[in-house]
Order: sequence, then structure tokens, then C-alpha cells
Amino acid sequence: MRAMVLEQPGTPLKLVERPDPQPADGEVRVRVAACGVCRTDVHVVDGELPNPKLPIVPGHEIVGYVETVGNGVDALAAGMRVGIPWLGHTCGHCPYCREGRENLCDHPLFTGYTRDGGFATHTVADGRYVFRLPQSGEDVATAPLLCAGLIGWRSLRMAGEGKKIGLFGFGAAAHIVTQVALWQGREVFAFTRPGDAAAQAFARKLGAHWASSSEEKPPEPLDCAIIYAPVGALVPAALSAVRKGGRVVCAGIHMSDIPSFPYRLLWEERELLSVANLTRKDGDEFFTVARQAGIVTETVTYPLSRANDALADLRMGRLQGAAVLVP
Repeated sequence: MRAMVLEQPGTPLKLVERPDPQPADGEVRVRVAACGVCRTDVHVVDGELPNPKLPIVPGHEIVGYVETVGNGVDALAAGMRVGIPWLGHTCGHCPYCREGRENLCDHPLFTGYTRDGGFATHTVADGRYVFRLPQSGEDVATAPLLCAGLIGWRSLRMAGEGKKIGLFGFGAAAHIVTQVALWQGREVFAFTRPGDAAAQAFARKLGAHWASSSEEKPPEPLDCAIIYAPVGALVPAALSAVRKGGRVVCAGIHMSDIPSFPYRLLWEERELLSVANLTRKDGDEFFTVARQAGIVTETVTYPLSRANDALADLRMGRLQGAAVLVP
């Protein structure tokens, strides 16, 4: 197999050859057909997330085909088309797992962070945390759904049922969430980097009611807002944009420090909360919604060997939609 490997945070990935991985009991080996490049991958590579397994193969938006099934895996078989997400394993016995909140597990493993991921031709996954996908479908178009879509869905549910929703940072997740929100009958207000006319035009093309710089005020108070950009300064901006009783959801796994802000922005029962990881139930719900809503992803493909270029383009905001690696 070939893989793009991170040996030390802050250094480029290296293309290496390894023996094909063998699944242990309860695992499956998957031939990777496509792997999305997520903002979280940038955080892992840049050293912004602590204690990765090193060396590590990043990537957790994986679409592929089961090649080998380990002992004890009954729900999957060779040839099945599957998706492998960020959540790669949970302990099953901590208080959070027992409460049905496996996304907050005390002893989890994460694909592409604490277990090898999909920037490779093959990977191994815990069979219990693999989603079965329809045999038909475009692998590249499906890959972003495995994180941008799943975390987007979870953050949208946590934002509540408000009709006027603001999305701060219009990348892979926001372009999927926009389609779901419009299908639900909401109005989308898109906030981009200052001067990013292309992203604003993209948002309007997808059906956003309004699109402008994150430095601008929306034309009317919002019911809720989701922050996808890893920029702490957007928190007070989002709070100032929502109405009394409004809710702001921080959807990223990493964010720069939130600056101090006056209490009046939080007062009047506004809420500020974060999203952490995902659950398998989120996946079951979202893939049904994605089919019903007719989600179409905007993708830019890169060969596996150009993973560093894909990460750089995402890091610098040069992408519309989602980057996807193809082995």
C-alpha cells in the first residue's frame, strides 16, 4: 500500500510504501476510493491538536470498498461500499457511552488522528464504526459527507429550529448545510472572509438569502448561527448577529482564542455551545437526509501524492467546496 504519512507535526506529509495492513478481530481492511480533506486534517498536520499518534496517516472522510473482514465482523462483507468517519472507536463503558453520548467518550480513537486514516490506498477500521453506503454513487462526491456533512448535520440540529440561520465560514461543511437548511425551509445568511467575493457568489448560487463579509451585520437579526471557521473573533460577531434567545454553535474541533466581549452580547438568554465529534446515530440520520434533500457536493480532486497541496489550498482558503484525494 501507499500512504501519505505525518512523521512530526508542522512538517509535510511523506509518501511511503508499507505492507498491506491486516485487520485484527472486529476490523475490516478497506481499499480507499476517495478521501476528503478536512479542516481537522490541517489542525492535525499543523500541530494544533495535541497528542496525535505518530507517525500517523491523516484522513477521515473515507469512501472505499471492503477487501478483508476480520473475525467477529458479521455486518460487513468483501466488496461492500463503505464510509469511514472521524469517530473510529469508543470504549462502550464510560458514563458518556452508557448515556448514549459516545461522541464524548472518555477513551475514544479518531480516524486520521489516533488511528491511521484514509490518505492512503488502504486502511483498517473497527467494523462497528463503518457506515454501509449504497453500492451506487460517486465516491468523490460522497467523501465530504463523512465529516463536513456529518458534523454539519450535528451542528445544524444543535442550532435549533430557527428559520434564519447564519453560517460563518463558507467551506465544505457550510456548502452542504446550506442545501439541507434550504430543504428544511430555512433562510441562510452566509458570512465569508472579507473580500472573498467568490465564496459569496458561491453561497448565493446555492440559494443563500444573503452573503457578505463576516465584518458586516446581517440585514435582520438571526435566529441562530453556526461558526465553521476556526476563528475565535467570530464568536462575538455571531452573538451580536442573533436575536434575543438566539443560539450560536461552534462547530470546529479547534479555534483560535475567543477575545473578551461585553456581557450584553450574551445577555437576553443567548446561548453559546460547541459541537464535539459525532455519533453513529448522526450518520444514520444524515445519510437519509442527504438522499432526501438531494445534496450535491462541490469538489476539487487531487491525486494522493499531492495531499500537501490540498492541505495548503484548504489552509489558505483557496477552495470552494471540498478537496478530495484519489489514490
